[in-house]
Amino acid sequence: MNAGTRKPEWLKVPIPSGDNWRMMTELIKRHGLHSVCDSAHCPNKAECWGQATATFMILGETCTRNCRFCAVATGRTGDPVRPDEPAELAAAVAELGLRYAVITSVDRDDLPDRGASHFAACVATVRESNPGVRFEVLTPDFQAGEIDVVLESKPDVFAHNVETVERLERIRDSRASYRKSLRTLELAASLGACVVKSSIILGLGETENEVLATMDDLRAAGCSSLVLGQYLRPTPAQIDVAEYVTPECFGAYAAAARAKGFVSIVSAPLARTSYHARDGFALSPGAETRRQVT
Repeated sequence: MNAGTRKPEWLKVPIPSGDNWRMMTELIKRHGLHSVCDSAHCPNKAECWGQATATFMILGETCTRNCRFCAVATGRTGDPVRPDEPAELAAAVAELGLRYAVITSVDRDDLPDRGASHFAACVATVRESNPGVRFEVLTPDFQAGEIDVVLESKPDVFAHNVETVERLERIRDSRASYRKSLRTLELAASLGACVVKSSIILGLGETENEVLATMDDLRAAGCSSLVLGQYLRPTPAQIDVAEYVTPECFGAYAAAARAKGFVSIVSAPLARTSYHARDGFALSPGAETRRQVT
C-alpha cells in the first residue's frame, strides 16, 4: 500500500544547525570531497554532522547504476577519478581528528576494476597518515579479483548492503541481485574480513518471514553485524514507501537478529549502514584486540 506523505512522529528529525555542521560543510568543500550524507539525502545528517562525523563517498557523485530507492545521481559513466582523492581524504580525517572513518562509493561499472584499487588506495593512504584510525568500508558488489584488493588494505569492517529481501530485488538496478550481494559477503568472510556487515531497508513491502529469512541468509554468508532501517522516499523520483515500520517492530527484529547470532545490531527507523558505526564495531568479536594493534 501507499503509506501516504505524512511521516509519523518517530521519523521527524531536527533542522541542521551549530558550529560543527558549518565546519563539516566547509571542510568537505575545501578538500573537494563528497559525503553520502548529502548525496543520498540521509535523515541522520543533522545528528552526525553535529558530532563532526561523516561517511565519505569516493569515486565521484555519479553512480552507474539506477536503483529505484536511491537519490544518488546516475549516468552511463561516472565522474573522472581524482588521483589526489586519497590524500585529500587523509587530510580531512586528520583535521577532524576521527578515530573511526567510514568510506563508501558510488558504483563504477565503467572502470576496469569497478573502482576497487582506488578504494584500497584511499584506505591505505588514510591509514598511513592516521595510524590510530579504524576503518569501515561500504563497497559495491565487488566479486573475486576485485574484493581481494580492498581486503588487502585491511579495513576493520567490510560492509556491503543486501538492501532488501529477495522477492523485492527488482527495486535494485538490473546488474545487482540478492544472490550476487550474498556472494560478495561470503567472499569477504572467506578472505578473512574482520567484521562483515550488511543492511536491510524496511518499509518496501517485505513480510516479517522474508526479513527473518534474509537474516538467516546473511548469517550463512558470514555476517555478524546487521543494520535495519526505514526506507524514506528521498524525492518524488523514487518509489513510494509501502509501510512505516514502528519502533516496536524494529525492537522485535533486533531481538530476533540477536537470537540468530548477530553480535552487532542497529535496528531503528532512522538507522543507516554507517549510523553509529563505531559503536557497532565496539560490540564486534575481537574489537578490543584490534584496537590495540598498531
